[in-house]
Amino acid sequence: MSGATAIRRLTAIAAALAIAGPAVAQETPPPGGTPRNFDLPDTETFELGNGLEVTLAPYGATPKTFVQLVVRTGNIDEGDDQVWLADLTGDLMQEGTATRSAEDLAREAASMGGSLNVGVGLDQTSIGGDVLSEFAPELVGLIADVVQNPAFPAGELDRLKADRVRQITVALQRPQSITLAEFRRRLYPDHPYGRIFPTPEMIQGYTVEQIRAFWETHFGAARARLYVSGRFDADAVREAVETSFSGWAAGAEAEPSPPEPATGRRIVLIDRPGAPQSTIYLGLPIVDPSHEDYVAVQVMNALLGGSFASRITSNIREDKGYTYSPTSTVSSRYRDAYWAEIADVTTDVTGAALREIFREIERLQTEPPAEEELQGIQNYLAGIFVLQNSTRQGIVGQLAFLDLHGLPDEYLTGYVTRVHAVTRTEVQAIAAEYLDTDEMLLVVTGDASVIREQLAEFGEVEEVSPEE
Repeated sequence: MSGATAIRRLTAIAAALAIAGPAVAQETPPPGGTPRNFDLPDTETFELGNGLEVTLAPYGATPKTFVQLVVRTGNIDEGDDQVWLADLTGDLMQEGTATRSAEDLAREAASMGGSLNVGVGLDQTSIGGDVLSEFAPELVGLIADVVQNPAFPAGELDRLKADRVRQITVALQRPQSITLAEFRRRLYPDHPYGRIFPTPEMIQGYTVEQIRAFWETHFGAARARLYVSGRFDADAVREAVETSFSGWAAGAEAEPSPPEPATGRRIVLIDRPGAPQSTIYLGLPIVDPSHEDYVAVQVMNALLGGSFASRITSNIREDKGYTYSPTSTVSSRYRDAYWAEIADVTTDVTGAALREIFREIERLQTEPPAEEELQGIQNYLAGIFVLQNSTRQGIVGQLAFLDLHGLPDEYLTGYVTRVHAVTRTEVQAIAAEYLDTDEMLLVVTGDASVIREQLAEFGEVEEVSPEE
């Protein structure tokens, strides 16, 4: 039988079954069970004499171990003219140590059944990997060598700079990157959180001496924590930690510098002649994870625009067809967060899409959602939360989140309960209190000749070029 004949036969059978109807009447599915909280594994925490904190979190049955060192440094510690210096520092740390070449590091990690990675963020830099359980102590030693004894080979710097310049060039061809950069620059003037991209000239100007100075200043045991999760021999790991990290200098403790975000209605138009779509970032500062309302804010966000079943998505994607994939987010950093609605909409309906977004915000502020709608969102959030914690990496990510924001373990173990405790009237009140549309920053990248007048409906428009 040919493939085409088989497909035709299956199609005919399906059509016959559809005409005949189901043999058994469909039944209403039973209601879901009581939501279960996430059970945090029993952890062991200890501290070395130099201030390094260590958390061991046995988890799962798979014979693998995830080890990650998190250091409280990143882009937050860069100066005005040093954007991505932290990133280049992380890149060069992977290029070898005093006793190991880059090839040695990669080969040793691979022989353990994993790899070694350095990741640089705004507030934290992480060094770690996932290996077979019997090699967990060896991975601890490898991480310790990378963070304490980087060689910073000058011969690799030009290549790494070229890679970073290419990343910038590619990113700044995308309207989403351009819009995000301008949104953050306006929201966080004169603060590292507002500096997303360096210039190519800035990258090319960095020296090995600057990179080494950044490492010497900001990497030390007093601002670091080591996490180990999975299956491992706890005694062997503890011994490896003591042996590998006890000699690490404490260094200076982290000095947090939270921003003072700018507020007030501002409309910024970035001209992109001929663009078929307008990229929208609309948002404002909001409470950070240390605030008691943060979980309720997440529920409100998911219902309004932060899930596929959200109101804004249903409105401007499903009903109006203005966009394919809008979303809203609560983006957080240390003692800082903002809410933003993000969408790429067809140029001709930029104003119409914004009207609908504002309408959905105002509707939620004046009318509590239906109980069934809220329950669906709560189930979604609770399910996603438990799923993302079902891996070694997920558990370490959550523990690092707690430590960064100074939250108790109960934040994790009671999260599902708190999500389901948010009421209809609380969602309405949260939207009314925190989503003040008169205080929102609106940045739009698109064809100014088409959307300039559409945006003027919402206030005075400041027009800039992508280079400004």
